[in-house]
Amino acid sequence: MLKVEGLYAGYGSTDVLHGISLTVPKGKVVSLIGSNGAGKTTTMRALSGMIKPKRGGVLLNGKSITGLDSHRIARLGLAHSPEGRRVFPTLSVQDNLLLGAFPRLSGNRPKGNVREDLESAMELFPRLKERRRQLAGTLSGGEQQMLAMARAVMMRPDVILLDEPSMGLAPILVDEVFKIVRKLKAQEVTMLLVEQFAAAALDVSDYAYVLESGRIALEGPAEKLKGDSAVRAAYLGGAH
Repeated sequence: MLKVEGLYAGYGSTDVLHGISLTVPKGKVVSLIGSNGAGKTTTMRALSGMIKPKRGGVLLNGKSITGLDSHRIARLGLAHSPEGRRVFPTLSVQDNLLLGAFPRLSGNRPKGNVREDLESAMELFPRLKERRRQLAGTLSGGEQQMLAMARAVMMRPDVILLDEPSMGLAPILVDEVFKIVRKLKAQEVTMLLVEQFAAAALDVSDYAYVLESGRIALEGPAEKLKGDSAVRAAYLGGAH
């Protein structure tokens, strides 16, 4: 379980987040929706150690990970599929996936059967199976997004942060990405999802938070928020 308590974070002297609190229960999908500039990606970066929180706390399975470096947070079980994909372009698809399992191969996470999980990831993301020997930098944008997601899955984390998985994708690929999110949900993979298509995010989520100007403005079961008139007017009218 991931728990965030009174988190303040930002860049330089500017705070972007102003005391946000949220919880991601084990086996659930929680979405964080809001307009551009609301602080969604900053939240993800603060949770995964890409930036250091200024105040507040982040707990993973009851243990504080506040302010730890990203590699230490990953070893403790938090995987981040970041906005913009950030694959290793000069490595093959398969090698990118094996890098996702590095904490397991280096003894920092339970090892399990990495080769078996590699094949399972290929089955979950069949486009990657077809291109397993191809350099990641030559993949399409949608394929790179799937690779970033699969790489996070390969760590066998306790929680996955998915930051804007549909960004820049054609509608047919957006649908494919969300089908995969649903498959992960069916496997009870715990996820915190940041997504520009609020309707799609709420459809796949158990619970949701609405972020406005760095503060949690509203929260509740995803199905309830879908029916909220203010949420519909602000985020769902033109959503996918």
